Amino acid sequence: MVNYLKRAALCMLALVAVACAKSQPETKAEEQPAAKPAANTDMAATEFVQVNGGRFTLRGQDYAYIGTNMWFAAYIGSTNPEYGDRERLIKELDLLKSLGVTNLRILGASEKSPLRDSMKPAISERGEINQHDILEGLDFALAEMAKRDMKAVIFLNNFWEWSGGMATYLSWVNGGEIVDMADPTKPWPAFALFSAGFYSNEEAKQLFNNYLTKVVSRRNTITGELYANDPTIMSWQLANEPRPGNGDVSLPNLPAYYDWISKTTQLIKSIAPKQLVSIGSEGTMGCLELDECVITAHKETGIDYVTFHMWLKNWGWFDVQNAEQTYDSAVATADKYIDHHIKLANELNMPVVLEEFGLERDGGEFSPESAVTYRDKFYAYVFDRQIKSIRSGGPFVGSNFWAWGGYGKAMHDDAVWRKGDKTFVGDPPQEPQGLNAVFASDTSTLKVLKQGADAIR
Repeated sequence: MVNYLKRAALCMLALVAVACAKSQPETKAEEQPAAKPAANTDMAATEFVQVNGGRFTLRGQDYAYIGTNMWFAAYIGSTNPEYGDRERLIKELDLLKSLGVTNLRILGASEKSPLRDSMKPAISERGEINQHDILEGLDFALAEMAKRDMKAVIFLNNFWEWSGGMATYLSWVNGGEIVDMADPTKPWPAFALFSAGFYSNEEAKQLFNNYLTKVVSRRNTITGELYANDPTIMSWQLANEPRPGNGDVSLPNLPAYYDWISKTTQLIKSIAPKQLVSIGSEGTMGCLELDECVITAHKETGIDYVTFHMWLKNWGWFDVQNAEQTYDSAVATADKYIDHHIKLANELNMPVVLEEFGLERDGGEFSPESAVTYRDKFYAYVFDRQIKSIRSGGPFVGSNFWAWGGYGKAMHDDAVWRKGDKTFVGDPPQEPQGLNAVFASDTSTLKVLKQGADAIR
């Protein structure tokens, strides 16, 4: 909880009037009355996903889903033999479709960067496309997804280092200055504080807008269709986990953060008015742990729905080396976190999607042969919460687990990603390959996925 003075300061900085609600009794969010849908007399059947109050609609019917993160789809969709593998992409999509997993969160941007653990090669440099084959890989992925009635959420930037992201944009306009997460002389939160400078740097934002405009207005080289007219794209996402910074020292960043969200959303909708726009936020954990930050970022900024992420290990709730002792308490904390974001979504009268959640394999192993006992339990728990919300008319209607590894395999015994590695497994370059990946051989997890998807269907 924040104190009164912090709330007052926040409201002044944001220049937005935000109601500071009194404490309410602890009640399961799904047991509360569902938010009343906004009046909309124009919800005709359409191939584009739409928002109507606290729910998604598609073809005139409610739309709910279990999805995944397959951020590397554009890379393996390329014809470049260094990393492209269209045959594998087709196999991945066929398997996911058979499981009922039909919503994919995909990387739509990567920046050529000096950061040690960033993607190489990258799609762009200084707002200009320099690796056209990767975007052609995205064209191919979208074309194949359309054949399988799948929907895409495409993120266009990254707060973190692994695709280049905001820190790289800043380095392009400040003479090469950058803070690397891998630099032990600049410990946390140095990177977060540096990366958050993006929102107030006009030159960096203009380079980003140049790239964004090129992608959102792109014509698919496979289908000939403009991206803006492609209903396969459910949502354009501003960035992967864009944070306003870290801690109270970042409170002054909030006005620039909100302004960036609003203006970027307006730019996207001026090009692609038929598609939704989302932030890519982690929820309160990525918003200075402030409800006001989440509310203001979504309210009257043009954003269409709420996102949140949930990481039991990364946030210190779960210890994989003491799984039996910490799992139940971690899930109890997760339960409260989900409840809280359902409450925020109801306040905003928007759907909410848990678009990142994951858990390591038993004992912290990386090998596909190792057990996934606790991961399966956690996934089943998340899907149960989602299903209960849907059945009660609640707003928690979508989820994307992190991450799909499918037929990929780590190429090195130490599980470290290296430039030139071709078999992406879902874990980004800075993390061990296999850390949170769900492989095609994880039969018990695939069963959990299918059961959840079948229940929602």
